[in-house]
Parts: sequence; structure tokens; C-alpha cells
Amino acid sequence: MKKVSLRMMEVVVCSLVMLFITIGMANAWQPNKPVEFVVPAGSGGGADQMARFISPLISKYKLCPTPWIVINKSGGAGAEGFMYVKGKQRDPHMVIITLSNLFTTPLATGVPFSWKDLTPIARLALDYFVLWVNAEAPYKTAKEYLDAVKKEPGKFMMGGTGTAQEDQIITIMMEQAFGLKFTYVPFKGGGDVAVQLVGKHVNSTVNNPAEAVSHWKAGRLRPLATVDHERIALPDWDKIPTMKEATGGDMSYLMLRGIFAAPGITKEQQNFYVDCLKKATETPEWKKYISDMGLMASFLAGPDYAKWVGEQEVIHKDLMTKGGLIK
Repeated sequence: MKKVSLRMMEVVVCSLVMLFITIGMANAWQPNKPVEFVVPAGSGGGADQMARFISPLISKYKLCPTPWIVINKSGGAGAEGFMYVKGKQRDPHMVIITLSNLFTTPLATGVPFSWKDLTPIARLALDYFVLWVNAEAPYKTAKEYLDAVKKEPGKFMMGGTGTAQEDQIITIMMEQAFGLKFTYVPFKGGGDVAVQLVGKHVNSTVNNPAEAVSHWKAGRLRPLATVDHERIALPDWDKIPTMKEATGGDMSYLMLRGIFAAPGITKEQQNFYVDCLKKATETPEWKKYISDMGLMASFLAGPDYAKWVGEQEVIHKDLMTKGGLIK
């Protein structure tokens, strides 16, 4: 009888445990209306492309009970988007995809915003930069092109996304590393920058891979060098030499592709988004996207993500100060 009673108790305990787990799962927070997915950049750029790829991926795998609606708020080099989300205190149906203008825009414009005003969710990937020229340009290597730029200071136009943003930082780094001078021409978004180079309205760009890949594959643009210490370890992209390999001068810059939420949301709400995006980055579609777009898979969440973002803010302030973009 004792064995039977003990067995019955075990069954009851197990049943209660399963019940509590089920109740806990049922009560776990989930969005109950569409999630606004803000892009603080123009359409066609790397951040916009990534957001519009993630949104249907989340729906396909039912990672969220409601859709993610992508909206672009690019005004003020992304300040419009950042201030918009900052103003949505405790709104759990609001997330924003960030690039390094998370740091550069507040530093350059003085807009009253800091990444600390938002809730960190996750770093999805790191994005490379590549030096591109028009496929019909006579320059076959980065050295040939930079030598030509050096001979005629200010004549060659470098197109980029925004003023005092990542593209201009890299342009200044290039000028300082190789002793030359570009005329920097800002455009609203990375997609527009690539189109301007295709149309020969500028001489070069440092577009992200995703922003120029379609034009490269169509034979309209030519990659000369990857702006990093190592080659992009992905098929096709790995054929592009690093700046050091191509010119002898070493330089590197990688850009954040991360997610933040509105300020003041609960830990449970924050955890939902971390879990949702982690699952999205484990899908075969995401892995193919990373490869096709020349991205570095680099998921990071929690305190480690916040610590990394803080370190990046310091690095960007130093780069912008040395480049004369801020005092």
C-alpha cells in the first residue's frame, strides 16, 4: 500500500508541476497588438533591408502572435526615430533596429538622446564596409584608386549615408591613413548611395555589402577592398581583399545591427523580444541572409550586449573627435 501511495503522490506532484509550468507559459507576456518596428534610416539601406527581412520571418515561424510593422523615421540622421521611441515610455509594442548612428547622431547633433534611454534587446549581427567604384571605372584595385585620389585632392567624390555618420567616419579614416582628400557627398540612405554610384554621380562609396550586392551581381559596381583586418568569411565575399592586402595600409570598422525597445518596459517584456529574435537568428533563412548580404553573425543579449554598446560609444566618440567631426 505504501508503494502505491508513494506512486500516487509522485503522479500528483508531477501533475502539479506540469500545471504550474503550463499556467506560467500561458501567463508569460506576449504582444497583443502589432509591434512597431522603427528604422532610423532611409529605405533601401542595410537597416531597412534587415528589418523588412526579419518582420515576415517572425510571422512565418509564429515567433510573435502579432505582426511587426516596419516604419522608416530617418529625419535628422536617425534622430527622428530615436526620439520617437524614446518618447514611448513603457510601451512594449515598440522596437527599433539600430546601426552605429545610435552613437554618431547624438554626438554630432547634440540631440537629447542616448542609447541608455532605450531598453537593450540584442545585437543581431555586425556589418562590414566595402570600398566600391563603378564597374566601368578604370581602377581595378584599391591602390590604383587611392593613388589617383591622392594626386588630385578634393576632386574625387565619396558618396555616403548622412553627415558625421559611419560612412563619413570611414572616409576620414581613409584620408588619414593614406594621406589623401575626398569631397564627401551625403545622401539620405545606403540604397540611394549605391544608386548614385551606379549613375556615376560620385566616384566611390563605402557601402555595406547588403546595400550594393545587387548592383555588384548585376555587373554595375566593383568592390575594391573590405574595410576590416580580415576578409569577409563568406562565399564570393571572401574574394575581396582587405585594405591591408590591397594597399598595405590597415584599417577596420564594423557596424552594429542591433535591436532596442522603448524605455521602461518590464524584464518579462524584454525577455520576450530577446527570445523571439534569438529564435529568428537560428532559422535557415536568417543564416542564408547573413551569407548573401555579407554580414557577420554575432548574436549578443543581456548585460554583455549593454556592456558592448557602452564600449562602442567610447570608441565612436574617439573616432569622431580625431576626425574633426566633434570637439
